[in-house]
Amino acid sequence: MDAIVGDSSQNVNTQIDWTPQIGMEFDSVENAWNHWKNYGKQMGFGVRKHFQNKSKLNGKITTKGFVCCKEGFRRVDKRDHHYISHRDEIRTGCPVRFFISLVRETEKYKVYEFVADHNHIMHLEETAYMMRSHRKMSDIQASEIDLACASGISPKATHALMSREAGGRATLGYTELDQKNYLRTRRQKNLIYGEAGSLLKYFQEQINKNPSFHYAVQLDADEKITNIFWADARMIVDYVYFGDVMTFDTTFGTNKELRPLAVFTSFNHHRGVVIFGAALLYDETVESFKWLFESFLDAYASKKPQSIFTDQDAAMAKALVEVMPETWHGLCTWHIMQNGIKHLGNFMKDGSHFLRDFKACMFEYEDVAEFQNAWDEIIQKYNVESVSWLVGIYKLKTKWARCHMKNAFTLGVRSTQLSESLNGDLKAYLKSDLGIVEFFQHFERVVEQKRHKELKAEFNA
Repeated sequence: MDAIVGDSSQNVNTQIDWTPQIGMEFDSVENAWNHWKNYGKQMGFGVRKHFQNKSKLNGKITTKGFVCCKEGFRRVDKRDHHYISHRDEIRTGCPVRFFISLVRETEKYKVYEFVADHNHIMHLEETAYMMRSHRKMSDIQASEIDLACASGISPKATHALMSREAGGRATLGYTELDQKNYLRTRRQKNLIYGEAGSLLKYFQEQINKNPSFHYAVQLDADEKITNIFWADARMIVDYVYFGDVMTFDTTFGTNKELRPLAVFTSFNHHRGVVIFGAALLYDETVESFKWLFESFLDAYASKKPQSIFTDQDAAMAKALVEVMPETWHGLCTWHIMQNGIKHLGNFMKDGSHFLRDFKACMFEYEDVAEFQNAWDEIIQKYNVESVSWLVGIYKLKTKWARCHMKNAFTLGVRSTQLSESLNGDLKAYLKSDLGIVEFFQHFERVVEQKRHKELKAEFNA
């Protein structure tokens, strides 16, 4: 009796009776295995390969056994009974089996034993696709998952899309957990040289693509990478054209679960965001900022910006004075407002106009005397002369008050909010549990999106 050749795909033809019969013959072990898998899926049980014997003459398999996945019993778990990850016992000693043997005269495999009676309940037809032995991710599906991941599509959305394309989860061939495990395994392979080694490998690949790619790494006392700066060829060209006024933002790392990303940005001739470089700062000290600014200038042949805007970080300000003394340093008005609300929130309640008056000192007064009178009035009106934050910000008035910025070349920039759109685009990919290579791939994609917007603006113009 010749067997029906089983389809190795995950879809089983339900119009065919896949029940094995004694005497049935197969051309190969693989065909027999596919037949057994189709039978198991049709009936609602998982399958396993059991044993095989090989001929001593030519190494060909002479006998092969396939069984139910619940055949036999697991070894007794001898670990402490308080161990939280004990694996559930799912085997029942099921006797179902399917054995074949090679017939030397015909070079075919004949079924010589088949036991069909299970000692456990079968899976429902609707849940049969969840059984491990009936799940398999094809190479094409793996490639599509890789492409979706590189495009910024979330794993959940990727699985939903591919399920719809396949006609449903039951016909996709793998589960969402299989996809998650695949991505984790791929990430581990990417980090085969360790995070530092994978990082340097990535940078070298970028240099091979374009020798103008620039990067620098800072090592600590144990020769471990602490800070990283990089800029691709396009960033270097953009800085030549648009680098007179620049913002530097480190707020990407305010959440400790995220990578401490810092970016140098400005705007182009279409008032769109342009990126000059980026850094991963794991140590935000004066020495680290000095190293970063020196690395930045090294990438751009020591061309310094005329103006730079940052937040109120004291270590950053000190490093800027030492590395770029000729560059005018302004404070981001948005960060000042946020800090003002944080420290002076009690003075802004119950219909108070404190915030309005404070903003007027920042943006409205062009004359120094008018600014000073308005400031003194705020201090007296709200009785805030002893508030230390307000005293400190007043000492830095030349970096944020309009009347003190007349001689600064700013092109209308007053804050670091140019990079806020970057923050939103990158937030999902800054999580520290992502591989470093995966992070760089997503960063490249977001940068490319910004450049595409510039091309779109050029087209519209």
